[in-house]
Amino acid sequence: MRRFTLAASAAALALSAGVLALPAQADQHMKGWTVDLNEVTDDGVGDKMGTVTIMAAEGGGTSFTVRAEGFEPGEHGFHVHENASCQPSQNDQGEVVPGGAAGSHWDPEGTGTHRGPTGDGHLGDLPALEADEDGSIDQVVTAPRIDDMSRLAEHALIVHAGGDTYSDEPSLGGGGARVACALIPAQQEQ
Repeated sequence: MRRFTLAASAAALALSAGVLALPAQADQHMKGWTVDLNEVTDDGVGDKMGTVTIMAAEGGGTSFTVRAEGFEPGEHGFHVHENASCQPSQNDQGEVVPGGAAGSHWDPEGTGTHRGPTGDGHLGDLPALEADEDGSIDQVVTAPRIDDMSRLAEHALIVHAGGDTYSDEPSLGGGGARVACALIPAQQEQ
């Protein structure tokens, strides 16, 4: 009994002095994702162009931090697409569409309209990105309507060659070709 009391007293003293550490408990709060942003080509996925970090935004919504290079200077449309694929597909004319297997803009409510990140259209409409004169993007954009970022799992992020009008004309905002793609995995980082 005396040995147990001495051992317990020594352990209590060590804990209060910060000498012993209790095993760390797993943080159950999910942090989001950091995913590679890769060039899309006629053959599939090309070179890594940078990363996109996806996190819950302060004040609501979801933030996307894009750090990448190798783009044409200027504005680039940026969207969540419906499928988790960066592979090419063929259009109705039999032409290869780089990144085409990502499908259309993510539209879980079935609105069928392209109205931008604050409009009442596709939920996958994100704020446009701006590449500097060197073709680099270092930007944080927020999608205020994506309030549950877990819904982004198993979708693709696409960066387009051109800007975005946030309207249905020209076709889906006129962003044009898909030039970069990132896949959002099922599991978030912990």
